[in-house]
Amino acid sequence: MGPALAAVCMLAAGPGALPAQAPPAAPPTVAAQALRAQPLTLAQAHAIALRNHPDIAAANYRAQAEYQVFVQSRAGLLPQVNLYGSQVHAGAENTRLMAGGLNNPTVFSRTAIGAGVSQLITDFGRTTNLVASSRLQASAADQSARATREQVLLEVDRSYFGALQAQGVQAVARQTLDTRQLLLERVSILAANKLKSELDVSFAQVGLEDARLLLERAQNDVDSTLAALSTVLGYREQRPFTLAGEVAVPVPATADVAPLIEQALRDRPELESLRDQRDAAQHLARSLRDARLPTISAVLAAGDAPSHDVRLPDSYRAGGIEVSVPLFAGGFYQARQHEAELRARAATEALRNVEDNVSRDVRIAWLSLNNARERLRTTAQLRRYAATAYDLADARYRAGSSSIVEVSQAQLALTAAQIDETTARYEVLIREADLNYQIGVPAVVGAPPEDSNSDSPP
Repeated sequence: MGPALAAVCMLAAGPGALPAQAPPAAPPTVAAQALRAQPLTLAQAHAIALRNHPDIAAANYRAQAEYQVFVQSRAGLLPQVNLYGSQVHAGAENTRLMAGGLNNPTVFSRTAIGAGVSQLITDFGRTTNLVASSRLQASAADQSARATREQVLLEVDRSYFGALQAQGVQAVARQTLDTRQLLLERVSILAANKLKSELDVSFAQVGLEDARLLLERAQNDVDSTLAALSTVLGYREQRPFTLAGEVAVPVPATADVAPLIEQALRDRPELESLRDQRDAAQHLARSLRDARLPTISAVLAAGDAPSHDVRLPDSYRAGGIEVSVPLFAGGFYQARQHEAELRARAATEALRNVEDNVSRDVRIAWLSLNNARERLRTTAQLRRYAATAYDLADARYRAGSSSIVEVSQAQLALTAAQIDETTARYEVLIREADLNYQIGVPAVVGAPPEDSNSDSPP
């Protein structure tokens, strides 16, 4: 990880320049005034989101549910044991069931208990493939939960850096307001002593009001970004935070995007989930194909009859082999197999489409990051030139060789350059977080603050 960055970029010293310090936190909203603003690092924000965000909880529950489906499928390979108990009273001697079936069994009065055990011997791969399909579906759900987790953490990164960016712009606006207030006071004193005209005072007043509007917009942006950050952390109400200016490990500059695309195709959880879904669909198709083959099972039953008709024995035991062969079901088995095969092919094509989209997204994120880094270098140089121009314009105005218009234009240029540099610095961080997400790099998670309380149970 590179050195920790301040919330506002280091600016050159000079009139109107922004001090090299973290921006002050925005004042809490009315709804959050009763809460103490808690310090929050990016790693702690990740931990809070993982604990509180409903999308992550829902994805985890879906993964757990898919695992239970796997357990259900696996049960078909294990012995099935049932305990039976019967107490029957025949209304008349030699009672027989004479409707509802082809058989016509005799019903004897009896009280009996027993157990039955059945064990699948083979169904020629049907249950085995069904278990494999369920296991892969459970794995796909795990990868989907991981993908949801990474998506939420990316939103946390964007909101966190967006809040720092808004606070940085707010600090620039405050410094600009202070500088223009000093200029207005100085010009007003000179005008009162007939050394400057009232026109200069009017220009200074316009510049001051413009700075006030800039600060009001910046304050609104700070409140909005903190509200967005609170929501992505899983809070229903806005929470006041004091954000730290630390950052994650920057993505190293690379001249070739191909290794990043290979890493993304290998590590992205969405792709791993789709691969598992494709393999699960293929195993399901094989299982449904094998459903038309015989099923062979071993069956054992035993028990005792404490009271019974004299024609029945005191106990019973029996065992055997059951063979079930589906012969004809109106095309049901074949149609079900073809359906599964077509869905498996659709899953393969869906995987290929997402792989193409991932390659595109990685390339775009790489280009955007490179552009953001170039923009940061350009805006830093622009800010240095603007600060020099402002110093010269201010000196010329003090000497009486230029007008207030020149100073005002220099102030505007310096303010714009400072805002552009601050925006560009955090834009780099946002683009780095986006590229890390695109190539499948896990986000860093730390311990949440001790006094952070969730609005919902963990």
